[in-house]
Amino acid sequence: MRTARVVYKGAIQAAYPHTEDEIRLASGQIVNEQDVEWLPPVEPRTVFTLGLNYADHAAELSFAAPTEPLVFLKGKNTFIGHNGETRRASDVTFMHYECELAVVIGKSGKKIKKEDAYDYVAGYTVANDYALRDYLENYYRPNLRVKNRDTCTPIGPWFVSKDEVKDPMNLSLKTYINGEVKQEGTTGDMVFGIPELIENISSYMTLNEGDLILTGTPKGSVDTKVGDVVVTEVEGVGRLVNTIVGDDQFNR
Repeated sequence: MRTARVVYKGAIQAAYPHTEDEIRLASGQIVNEQDVEWLPPVEPRTVFTLGLNYADHAAELSFAAPTEPLVFLKGKNTFIGHNGETRRASDVTFMHYECELAVVIGKSGKKIKKEDAYDYVAGYTVANDYALRDYLENYYRPNLRVKNRDTCTPIGPWFVSKDEVKDPMNLSLKTYINGEVKQEGTTGDMVFGIPELIENISSYMTLNEGDLILTGTPKGSVDTKVGDVVVTEVEGVGRLVNTIVGDDQFNR
């Protein structure tokens, strides 16, 4: 099952795939995907984000792969939907995308064993977790100004139930800037896979329904500029489109 959340004529509705350019609303109406405002496909609760969870990405930053998951939290203010606009502040000199598989937790649990981890997964979506490197003090623990800016985490378009994703640890990831491939990788290269992440996080706190785990990004992150159209794609999950805009679009 694939579902989305959109705004159409002032009302929030569930939406479903129809054709390449059209979606079907819960009301039964068929509309062009450009005629709606896309919301995040799930309403995030606690959001866990992984740092350096791909060895090749750690290496391109001149770091060794971590020996335990490097987890930090992300605020709800950062999330926007498919076809949304992300602000690049005028004082930023390096702002890069991060194509990530996002895991949606389906039920509460604590001290979950990795063998049982997928029992707690509802499904998946695509996330683009922008980072503003100007403010990076420590790659191991990014501060708020790097990872918690408003509009800097597009997510979607679809929530895809876990039964539609045969092997989430064997999916290709790609990022395109203005149609050109800039990043390629596979979830199989994660340092800590989904079961290990769920076991680790739940060992010290409860995971709840609606929580998200953003599982990290492979190598290939490059700077983006105002006007760039950035597409992050996870095989079998979705193709998320986002545009970089400047301060003038936010009237300040």
